[in-house]
Amino acid sequence: MADHDLDLDELYAFAIDLSKRAGQLLVDAATKRRSEHAGQVTASVMKLNAVDLVTETDEQIEQFIKSAIETTYPSHIFIGEETYSAGSSREYLITPTSPPTWCIDPLDGTVNYIHLFPMVCISIALLVNGEPVIGVINAPFMNSVFSARRGGGSWFNETTPLPFLRPPPPLPSNAPSGCIFSCEWGKDRRDVPEGNLYRKSETFLNMAAQIGGRGGKGGMVHGVRSLGSAALDLAYTATGAFDIWWEGGCWEWDVAAGICILREAGGLVTNGAPPEEGDEVGRETISGY
Repeated sequence: MADHDLDLDELYAFAIDLSKRAGQLLVDAATKRRSEHAGQVTASVMKLNAVDLVTETDEQIEQFIKSAIETTYPSHIFIGEETYSAGSSREYLITPTSPPTWCIDPLDGTVNYIHLFPMVCISIALLVNGEPVIGVINAPFMNSVFSARRGGGSWFNETTPLPFLRPPPPLPSNAPSGCIFSCEWGKDRRDVPEGNLYRKSETFLNMAAQIGGRGGKGGMVHGVRSLGSAALDLAYTATGAFDIWWEGGCWEWDVAAGICILREAGGLVTNGAPPEEGDEVGRETISGY
């Protein structure tokens, strides 16, 4: 299906409104937690391990979003983090031949939410032919909505174009030196050399170390940032606050909306493999993760 077969303006307005309504549910849930708190720890269910959690709020917001989409666009496909995680099938994964597909993370930054750290968001994306054409990320505790539709640019709170500095300044000639580098520790905390924790730690040290350090791998970045939300990492890269975001092991719902927003802001999304000599750095696709 081609983009011109869909009314992207209508779908974009629907996604923004839906993100705001879902955001209010999240704010209401946090307010209720504070008013009823009596020393209890917020109830959560462990998925992969003690840092891969789901709360009742995750599930309630996903069900709200799913119901709204299925009512308004019954022919579209829905994939949500909690729906997928609760099942055993991989049939939901997006492919280039999938019908229009809504890809949702109802609460990105669950650990942050449990600790009431405000880097929490709702991420809503619409994909056509496996490519994100609409992306909305609402961080309601910070009154921040990042949004984009294909061909329409990227926006902060619907009025401020992204990136914030226009035209954006070029990366330093000796990048990554002088850049703000964003990354996440991830859910794989196995204490084994072949695990992601070791590989990521090596990369973080390489990026932070002085030029010439780490056997010539030192990047001397200005700073390393970790927000605890892949969606917000991408959103802040789109604003220009972050120069580079690097991650491995993402699911579609982690990045679909953010990739749309970043691309419309002029950012580049690619994989981690170095290009062959003479090749241009290519765009990465969402489908097939």
